[in-house]
Amino acid sequence: MPVRPRLKTPRFSTLVWIMLGMALLLLLVFAVIPTFGSTASPSPTPTPLAFTEEAPVDPAAATPAADAASIVLADTAATDTTAIALLATLPVKGRAAKTGYDRSGGFGTAWLDVDQNGCDTRNDILARDLTTTVKSGTCRILNGTLVGPYTGKTITFVRGNATSSLVQIDHVVALSNAWQTGAQQLTQAQRVSLANDPLNLLAVDGATNSSKGDGDTATWLPPMKSYRCAYVARQISVKATYGLWVTQAEHDAMTRILTDCPDERATASAFAPAPAPAPAPVVVAPAPVAVVPDPVAPIEQAPASAYYENCTAARAAGAAPVHSGDPGYGRHLDRDGDGVGCES
Repeated sequence: MPVRPRLKTPRFSTLVWIMLGMALLLLLVFAVIPTFGSTASPSPTPTPLAFTEEAPVDPAAATPAADAASIVLADTAATDTTAIALLATLPVKGRAAKTGYDRSGGFGTAWLDVDQNGCDTRNDILARDLTTTVKSGTCRILNGTLVGPYTGKTITFVRGNATSSLVQIDHVVALSNAWQTGAQQLTQAQRVSLANDPLNLLAVDGATNSSKGDGDTATWLPPMKSYRCAYVARQISVKATYGLWVTQAEHDAMTRILTDCPDERATASAFAPAPAPAPAPVVVAPAPVAVVPDPVAPIEQAPASAYYENCTAARAAGAAPVHSGDPGYGRHLDRDGDGVGCES
């Protein structure tokens, strides 16, 4: 009888490893099976945190850059009165003679620190109207960027003999125009206020300011049509504030512009509150004005025969700024035509 071969019996350790492997396999199967056929629920959306007083929203982070037609200046505010309604309160008269007009004598030296904040008016307006400014000290603007309100174009301002005049400060109601429409009857302090009131001042490009000259609404309007309503409303606000009148041609031109924007509001200034308007022929009481600082000691004047080829020569002679009527004054030194040359 043949002998059957003997089967080998697995070793005990081998059996142990096999059993452990099967146990692990079962654990994996039971872990995976519950997920089959089920739909995964989306992760819950976290509830946004409510801002508290300790975590305020930064409005500058979400405010888009404004174009020139929608700029709201910090030192002015729209009123409840429409510009066209305020225009109806202004007297309509002929233009008075320009006799006796003098920028420095009639409206004070440009630019004073009338509000006594430590900065002269020119630097105050540059700081207000320009963005990304760089200063020397607390007042002197060295450079910045301007969106020209009259053109909408972006202008880079860099302080310097050859570059400062690219950005000029425009009197919205030109001072000579103001002189011929009632400013002759104001006191000197009131005229100084008019010349330095932020309501009557805008930083603009030099070329457009030169083209305006002393024109009123009947003879000049900003090239950018979208700013004309705001511009005319501002002129009316200035004239109402200081008790000035308008000519018939000026009145008609203002009415024509405001017909397209009858809801355009008049503007008030924190610098000089407007008096209550009164119908013609009652003269509107001039607004109260800021206190003019004590005059500085007069500087030594240049000889009567002085002539300065440019502002560099005037500064070297110690004569800058050169005012209209001073020895050496010339229009080639006064690019913005305000009666003060080499003022930067």
